[in-house]
Order: sequence, then structure tokens, then C-alpha cells
Amino acid sequence: MTGAAGRTARSLRSLTLTLGLTASALAACGEPAWEGITIDPPRPIPTFAFTSSTGEAISTAPESGRPTMVFFGYTHCPDVCPVTLADWSRVKRALGPDGDRVRWLFVTVDPARDTPSVAEAYATQFDPAFRGLSGDSATVAGIQQAFSVASYETPGATDDDYLVTHAAQCFLLDDTGQLVTMYQFNTGTDAMVADLRRLLR
Repeated sequence: MTGAAGRTARSLRSLTLTLGLTASALAACGEPAWEGITIDPPRPIPTFAFTSSTGEAISTAPESGRPTMVFFGYTHCPDVCPVTLADWSRVKRALGPDGDRVRWLFVTVDPARDTPSVAEAYATQFDPAFRGLSGDSATVAGIQQAFSVASYETPGATDDDYLVTHAAQCFLLDDTGQLVTMYQFNTGTDAMVADLRRLLR
């Protein structure tokens, strides 16, 4: 085989060899990366304590066999928060019975307006299993700092009519309390479903 045909055949053999080596290298790497943004190495998150509207103590301490999804938002949010919690609802339904093994925590960044009862009512309208958490300003600031989540108020027409600019990521912790991956707003539900199934298997 000579000329252009020979060069083409050699190129195809070279490409096949390269692809084979690449596939072997990928197979040797072990577990695939997370569908979300991988936190490498995973980051331990300290435990925080909240109180529900009925006085029930709610701890963010890890629970064996139960990964945790965390999102920071507020109940007056006009867009990102309702879209994110609606996405969570779809993810939970896609997981079937395993969705009940996940802890779904909505943490307010606006504790002045979002009392525990307000935060709870907002979260549970998307799914009864979702927990809405609010606390004193020190607790809220502490958990935001643990996740490196910033927020700030934008003045409105009145003192009570303000918006809160906040980070829009969701965070996934494994059942040891390690932050393993995070999701940008509008990542899509398939990525969350895949990563949760990986932790739940």
C-alpha cells in the first residue's frame, strides 16, 4: 500500500493505538469524577444546631447512610431559590424510595425575616421532607462561613422590602459530613441524581 492510501492506513492504526491507550489509562483511574464540581480533597464541614418552630433541635451532624444536600437562600427570593427547590423535588422523585434517605436542608441567609416557621413552611411546600433552617445571626453566619457562602442585602423601597444577593450553588455532603461536590445554578437534575445514587449505593 503506497501513497495517500498508505499514509491514511498508518494514521488510522496510530489513532486506534492512541485511543486504546487512552481508554486503558482512564480505566486505571478508578472511580469517575463527580458530575458536579469535585471538591478535592473533600472538606469536612462542622456541625451546626438549629431549632424548629416547635422547639425541636435540628442538627446538621452527619448520619450514617444518609448524604446531605444543602442550599442557601431566602423565602423572598424571586428566582434562584424556587427554581433550585423545584429541581430538588424532581431529583427526589427520580431517586424513588432512596430519595427519603437523603437529607435536604434549605438554610436561610435572611434570618431577620425568615423565622424558623417561615423557613420551614417555604421548604416543605416543595416537598414535605425538605427542612427549612433558620437561627440567630451568629449561627447563620457560621454555617455560611463553613461553606464559603457570601450574601449581602440590596436596599428596597422600604426597610422591609429588600433583596439578598447570595451564592446560588447546591452542596453535597457524604454521610461522614465531608463536602464532596457542588453544583452551579442550572446544572441540571441529572448530575445530582447520578451523584446521589453513587453515594446511596
